[in-house]
Amino acid sequence: MAKTTYNSKEFKSHNKSDKPDNIVKKENDIYMECESIQKELPSFMRSYFAYLKGNVLPMTRLAYLHDVKFFMNYLINETDLTDAETTNKITSDELNNIVSQDINLFIDYCRKYMVDDGNTVTVYENSNRSLARKKSSISVLFKQLYRDGLIEHNITDGFDPIKVAKPGEREIKALQDDEVMIMLDAVSNGTGLTDHERSYWEKTKLRDKAILVMFVTYGLRLSELQQLNLSSFNFSRGEFKIYRKRGKESIMPLNKSVVMVLNDYINTERKTVIPEESSEEDALFLSLQGKRITERAIRELVKKYTSIALNTSRRAGYSPHKLRATAATSLINRGNSIYDVAALLDHEQVTTTQLYAQHKMNVKRDLVNDMEWEIERKDED
Repeated sequence: MAKTTYNSKEFKSHNKSDKPDNIVKKENDIYMECESIQKELPSFMRSYFAYLKGNVLPMTRLAYLHDVKFFMNYLINETDLTDAETTNKITSDELNNIVSQDINLFIDYCRKYMVDDGNTVTVYENSNRSLARKKSSISVLFKQLYRDGLIEHNITDGFDPIKVAKPGEREIKALQDDEVMIMLDAVSNGTGLTDHERSYWEKTKLRDKAILVMFVTYGLRLSELQQLNLSSFNFSRGEFKIYRKRGKESIMPLNKSVVMVLNDYINTERKTVIPEESSEEDALFLSLQGKRITERAIRELVKKYTSIALNTSRRAGYSPHKLRATAATSLINRGNSIYDVAALLDHEQVTTTQLYAQHKMNVKRDLVNDMEWEIERKDED
């Protein structure tokens, strides 16, 4: 039985699949959030909602709906293109009067804008990648409205292009093998930690080590690791199950180092933490409060230990996704087939994996080291 809370009411769903309740609950949370946003948008967008529900991943659907709601608020607060006071009161006639230039101005606004809550003015910026997604969200909306006959023209052809860096134009950020060892030494021995960090490290070092080893061994996505349960593992068969995007299940093999760090954590640290609720009893990685560790907490501990490996500030440490890149580049540099690595990392297209194959670790350093010149040094008097 998976439970979730919506509008202060508890919703229950009978889990008739073999998915763990926490996986079903997360799916339900995304679904309910999408439904909530849709109620804040005009009802004539029903076809758009149906298109998203049937054609994109749940998290993409949620992101698109957030973008459209943001666009509707922009129309109300920043333009004279609507007389509506709330987003659900915007009419199809008002959207019919919008032209391509209005969308281009919206995208330009999104590059950098300010929000004043009365006490603080916050400046927000969006990268070209984020802008491209917003443009896509709005494009799909206006194409659907055009198909439904709610607007007279398909204005999307006039949208300005947004340049997103091609894969070869940006560096793949990943730890080198020696930096991985520095990171694991830091989590094992507390090297490089502040006194305050060490006080927490004493209680969570085995958990944190297991998390880091899982990331660099399998290249797991953050959500895949955070949702792991004790019941996900079959140690006698040497495997564990994860739930990928698109609802796919994947069986992953265990190796000796992973089994060691997991057993160290499960048989010692984890036993000292009492799960706060029955729903948390199966969660693999727990906080000190007995709750399933949050994605935010995982991000923070990864940034902390990678910053030590990189000898940089905590803020400049790497994200969990860069440990996914670390696993990919490390596997490829060990001579493994990109097709095998693609299967391990759940890449739909092998071209994604090829990006990591092009990023040979230390290649620039090796090239430069091979170009040493015999230069006479003038003796100093």
